[in-house]
Formats: sequence, structure tokens, C-alpha cells
Amino acid sequence: MKWLDIPPIWLLVCLVAAWFSPWVLPFQPLFWLGLFSLILAGVLTLAALIEFRRRRTTPIPHMPPSALITGGVFRISRNPIYLADMLILFGFALIWGKLLGIVLLPVLFVILDRRFIRVEEAQLRTAFPEGFEAYKHQTRRWV
Repeated sequence: MKWLDIPPIWLLVCLVAAWFSPWVLPFQPLFWLGLFSLILAGVLTLAALIEFRRRRTTPIPHMPPSALITGGVFRISRNPIYLADMLILFGFALIWGKLLGIVLLPVLFVILDRRFIRVEEAQLRTAFPEGFEAYKHQTRRWV
């Protein structure tokens, strides 16, 4: 069951809950803002995956890192894919006009932070002690 404990599954659970929720936003759906959020999420994810491939390390959570990535999109955020996950939930919530999608944003944030980011940062700190500390002080966790 550990293979189910990955960020895309948590994101999918939030998206499905939002989609089936009867709660609607108190304003009209914001299609263009939602679409922009989705496009930005796609760009962040693609840029991050390119860096993972370039450095020959895995983007899969709970796997030991073989490299510390500090370049490309990782100069802006230490967690661009998790940021993209948040943007995906936000984007679909706006497009669908679903209030629960907005309400679930802090829930997804906490899940990503506690279940994945903190664990990954501990792994990076162990594997690359000096490099990670310098990177941590240079680049913010989210944006």
C-alpha cells in the first residue's frame, strides 16, 4: 500500500472530492485564471522533471536521492512539483467553481509538507549536509 502514498494520489483524492462536492464558489467560475494556474503547474512540473533527468536522480518520493538539484526551476522553489500540485487543485477549483477545492488547499498543503517535504529534506540533509544547508538558506521551500 506504500505505493499509494504518493503526492499524485493525494492530489487526485482532493480533485475527486472537489468535483463531487455540491458546494459552489460564491462567484462565477474563473476559467481563465484557473487555466493559467494549470498551465503554470504544467510548466513547473515539466521544468522540474527535466532537472531530475538531467541530474539522473528520481522524482519519486521516499526514494533515496542521488543528487541535490539546485539549478533550473529549483532556484525559485525547493519544491516546484508540490507547488504545481497546489496550483492544479486551485486551477480546477476555479474552473469548476467548486468551493471544496479551495477549502482543501490547506489540507493538501499540510499533507505534502508533513508526509513528503519534511521527509525528503531530512534525506537531503543526510545525503548532502553542507550542500543542502546552503541551498536551504538560499532558496525558499515554496516560493
